Amino acid sequence: MTRVRRGYTARKRRTKIRLFASTFIGAHSRLTRTTTQQKMRALVSSHRDRGRQKRDFRSLWITRINAVIRENKVFYNYSRLIPNLYKKQLLLNRKILAQISISNKNCLYMISNQIIK
Repeated sequence: MTRVRRGYTARKRRTKIRLFASTFIGAHSRLTRTTTQQKMRALVSSHRDRGRQKRDFRSLWITRINAVIRENKVFYNYSRLIPNLYKKQLLLNRKILAQISISNKNCLYMISNQIIK
């Protein structure tokens, strides 16, 4: 039976993994076995944290809106502002409201006046 030379294939696979893990520290970027383990762990973490990031940003926006509303006495609190926004059909999502509340507070006053009227 003839000898199979598979060095090229194996080397190609290892270099692909090493390129992915080039920013890892120590043996995690040098040794093949630990590199593959760290790659799998990194991919699992990134997949999990994409969902986590959405939750974190939503809670951040809610906190920002609530802080500005309470600080400037625009409305009583966040939990009363949002249902009234929907009743008046002012469809602004929380991200936009948070940006408005930080950058342009006068605009937030105008929105709250629309709700009160």
